[in-house]
Amino acid sequence: MSDNQALKQVSIQENTESSNPFEGLARRRLDMLFDKGTFEEIGAGVVNRSTDFGLDKKRIPGDGVITGSGEVNGRIVFAYSQDRSVMGGSLGEAHAKKIARLQDLAMRAKAPMVGINDSGGARIQEGIDSLGGYGEIFRRNVLSSGVCPQISMVLGPCAGGAVYSPALTDFVVMVRKQSYMFLTGPKVVKTVTFEDVDAESLGGADVHGRTSGIAHLIYKDDESAISGVRELLSYLPQSYLEKPPFEEPTDPIERDCSELDTIIPASSKQIYNVKNIVKSIFDLGSFFEIQKNWAKNVVVGFARLGGYSVGVIANQPGMMAGVLDCDASRKAARFIRTCNSFNIPIISLIDVPGFLPGTGQEHNGVIAHGAKLMYAYCEATVPKIAVIMRKAYGGAYIVMSSKHVGADVNLAWPTAEVAVMGAAGAVEVLFRKEITQAEDQEEATVKKVEEYESKFLNPARAMERGYVDAVIQPKDTRVKLYRHLKSHFNKIEHRPERRNGNIPT
Repeated sequence: MSDNQALKQVSIQENTESSNPFEGLARRRLDMLFDKGTFEEIGAGVVNRSTDFGLDKKRIPGDGVITGSGEVNGRIVFAYSQDRSVMGGSLGEAHAKKIARLQDLAMRAKAPMVGINDSGGARIQEGIDSLGGYGEIFRRNVLSSGVCPQISMVLGPCAGGAVYSPALTDFVVMVRKQSYMFLTGPKVVKTVTFEDVDAESLGGADVHGRTSGIAHLIYKDDESAISGVRELLSYLPQSYLEKPPFEEPTDPIERDCSELDTIIPASSKQIYNVKNIVKSIFDLGSFFEIQKNWAKNVVVGFARLGGYSVGVIANQPGMMAGVLDCDASRKAARFIRTCNSFNIPIISLIDVPGFLPGTGQEHNGVIAHGAKLMYAYCEATVPKIAVIMRKAYGGAYIVMSSKHVGADVNLAWPTAEVAVMGAAGAVEVLFRKEITQAEDQEEATVKKVEEYESKFLNPARAMERGYVDAVIQPKDTRVKLYRHLKSHFNKIEHRPERRNGNIPT
């Protein structure tokens, strides 16, 4: 019997014996997260101090949250798990202080923090003390940002001000048909806007996984979600002071990748799935995708190359031809900053025809969102290696880890096209008058397109300028990336002293 089946069976048994079906669930989740027998609880005897509204008769040890530390894959992790069997898991003063203290301890120990959220929200009976407790947690989320990895698991309701803590952390994990995040619930929405919507449609896992992009990982149940978090932690260091953990690879760095030589279609108008390239280049089975169902025109995730943890950003020609838009820019920028925070080298696989045009994009701030992506690449000081596989046009060429925004090494495949724009558009601008005056305009257009492609749509000009370091055969990409990664692994890059950069919003 699996842990999750056992969990459900015990829940049914306890529901028969007790009026609360959630009793014991918070602790079982922690048991699944930590290596067996390593979890040590702290603050188990803490009770609420408020006596209003009958709370003096509900002084339950722990006050609705279990806090402590243990080992995950042999490394120290701090975690809390909200207990919905105690006053709905609502957050009161003592509850909040336990979480805040745990955050402080994780910061001092320079270890990851995992929060399991399953709560009815602020404890109304404790009034402003409850709201103040949220503020203390949020402040520590910000202080911990970029210091130690923070992972929020939303395994039940998370509403109102409570949603801001997960939103401030590095990763948000949700479960379908079980997790909910929203500032205002369905009843309030109906009262104020007259929209009739249920919790799932308003703030369920698929909404935040596909539409808002708030959820980074979506799973079917507690067991798979917790297993996913354990795997995610294996790619991350304990803090910004360390390198990510190394795992002995199961496949040789020189293994055959000849399938890459034919993976790009002959016509630049044909699509392909960049995930097949990712899976071929990196250690077998190591790609761990983040936000897979949101902004699918860019693919981001962790992988291993020769056992080393790396972050992968890849344009996806199989979705919207791989163009960048508002959401794709936000997605990639956030992932780059996460990698940079935790010393994870960034490898970019580039095939991008430009930014998506149109009033919708312009009115939604594509300029600012594209600037976020550029800012993230410019700001990152970890090793940055890029491979131009096919198209790298216009402003999107600059933004996607070009030498101009600080890439350390830029490689290109023979199929690379580095130019201001595609041949058809360029010819229309450059030779419009000449083509108009030609006897056979179609033939003249074809001839000029061929000339432009021959002269500009190849990596030769970029190599002459030093913007591309080498043209490599696709099958050699894995070993070439590995060698450059090793060369730059201990890179140190200093930046001007300042209070903070002012990233576009």
